[in-house]
Amino acid sequence: MISQDVSLLLSPFTLGPLHLRNRVFVPGHTTNFGHSNNPTVRHAAYHEERARGGAGLIITEGIRVHPTSAGRHISLGSFDDESIPAYAAVAEAVQSHGTRLIAQLLHTGRQANGDATRTAAWSPGTTPWAAGTHIPHAMGRSDIDIVVRAFGAAARRMARAGYDGVEIHLGHGHLIEQFLSPFSNTRGDSYGGSLDGRLRFAREVLGSVVEQAPDLPLGIRISTDEFLPGGLTPPDMVEIVDLLRREFPLLYVHTSHAAYHGSYSLGTQMADMSFGHAQFRHHGALFKRELPGLPVLAVCRLDSLPQAADLVVKGEADLVGLARPHIADPHLVRRAEEGRAHEVRSCLACNQGCVGRLEASLPISCVVNPEVGSEREWARLRSAEPAPARRVLVVGGGPGGMEAALASHRAGHEVTLAEAGSRLGGQIAVAASVPGRERLGLMVEDLVRELAGSTVDVRLGERVTAPDLLPGGRLDGFDDVVVATGARPTGRRLPDGPPVFDVLETIDALRAGASPLRGTVLLRDDQGTWTAASLAEALADGGARVHIVSPTASFASKITTYSKLALLKRLREHRIRSHVMREVDGARGGTVVLRDTLSGVTEELTGVTAVVDVGLPEAEDTLYRELDAREGAPRVHVVGDANAPRTALEAVYEGRLAGTFLTDAVTGAELLERVR
Repeated sequence: MISQDVSLLLSPFTLGPLHLRNRVFVPGHTTNFGHSNNPTVRHAAYHEERARGGAGLIITEGIRVHPTSAGRHISLGSFDDESIPAYAAVAEAVQSHGTRLIAQLLHTGRQANGDATRTAAWSPGTTPWAAGTHIPHAMGRSDIDIVVRAFGAAARRMARAGYDGVEIHLGHGHLIEQFLSPFSNTRGDSYGGSLDGRLRFAREVLGSVVEQAPDLPLGIRISTDEFLPGGLTPPDMVEIVDLLRREFPLLYVHTSHAAYHGSYSLGTQMADMSFGHAQFRHHGALFKRELPGLPVLAVCRLDSLPQAADLVVKGEADLVGLARPHIADPHLVRRAEEGRAHEVRSCLACNQGCVGRLEASLPISCVVNPEVGSEREWARLRSAEPAPARRVLVVGGGPGGMEAALASHRAGHEVTLAEAGSRLGGQIAVAASVPGRERLGLMVEDLVRELAGSTVDVRLGERVTAPDLLPGGRLDGFDDVVVATGARPTGRRLPDGPPVFDVLETIDALRAGASPLRGTVLLRDDQGTWTAASLAEALADGGARVHIVSPTASFASKITTYSKLALLKRLREHRIRSHVMREVDGARGGTVVLRDTLSGVTEELTGVTAVVDVGLPEAEDTLYRELDAREGAPRVHVVGDANAPRTALEAVYEGRLAGTFLTDAVTGAELLERVR
């Protein structure tokens, strides 16, 4: 049964000349699937899956209009007519399912990293986007003319490729916004100064697009608020959009926020689970109120269809965009239409497989959906002849184990899942109990629900040893064993110093309100992950004075910049101190000695009431090693942290490969590639 609110969201909508089957769209988001700056069959399959899943409209990731914006060869661009066939293939794949496709065109400006192309970034001035980044080239009149023509030419190519429209990106601190914003535009010529001067570049770009692609519907994407001192504010953007809609035939305004700047602003752009749901919904509502008649597209942390529908019901948006939820589950619209919304795999807003891999110049993936980027291969695999059924035992009920059990079940095998504890979820369930990380629990809930709807025999409180699985043992008869027993935390004790808590002990002590954790707490971070960061926040929330000590030169090195910039703001508000390139060199009483890893010079931190040790975890791989060494044992496969301590992203990926192919992760990945 579909609720009335979601029914409105799923009802048809007319956007200018475009008839959409519903009000749900997939916003542009970088995938890193490109080759030589052109889309690939991987792009076509990725977007086709979301069109097949029911989205009414898809907007492509940013298509760079000029090589000075290319940055990397895996990003998308349209620099000449030879790119048209590749873009046409994506359009055909999407439109064959009744979904409309709009091309987003942009020039990233000063943040275009020229290392791969050995080109300088272009910008209104010479100020880098963040400390330590490239100094851009201040654009001259001829440069501006080149980019203006490039926008028009790219729009013409999208028209020839059969796209339903173009979206010109005026936001996110990219080149056009760099000209619009008084924060980044300090020019003294006719392209700077007054609003009219700062608007000139945007007007010329839109004019070029209309001139070269006059019949192609034209939308714009903006940042309603730059969140920068002296930057663009919501009233500024209402005035700017109002001026532009009077001059150009705008199909819609797509409201976002933030600037690509090395500050809190960028941390809001892809708001992670530390932000509230739809925290920026007032941006779309502002334009609906101030500019009636102009359709509004709204985005950012719209986590589910019912939550997104609320914006449409309350008149705050005409269309709502869900990017990361569509990465997590490309069929979320179709499931809702068919009354199967309870089957949707939830987006965790963790920014791990999507944004984190994006920042590392890797193809995006997803913690809860390891098939991202390989949609065509997995579809072919499912249509292949099933392998002979085998008896499979999965040991360990964390995310890797649950995923392995489900994958093996879907492959047609007889599956038993044994978990030594009293509940499923493993360390993800524990992490979800830490304040601010609660959304991780959605992953456990979804996997538990799927197991309940399967024929997998789930046994809680079942501890498995190697002798159990040998001939004559109590669990004899399994053909394959998948070991997903996770990892255990480590704790380096300080015999003469304050009490030391490992990760699990810290979480238990926080729940109990242990007094040592309410004083001055030294947190040793050897991982650079969310483990230390989230515990630091929880400790500070409980009243502790927190000092984070890390032997590395970078704080929280494994957290994506897009999340870290918002994290740093919160830690600063908590007055948390960081000590990078420091190691604990001993302790006596409440005094802990820190040693500089470069100079070897020591310093003392006094009054320490507790030490939280986020050291390197150790794989809990005893069962794997014992079975691997025994004659007559069933085939054994190891996944997740039992293989090597990492994250849930790798655990779920390896679990699906092992469960599907009943082999190790490397061989499983090779087998998947052969399906191409």
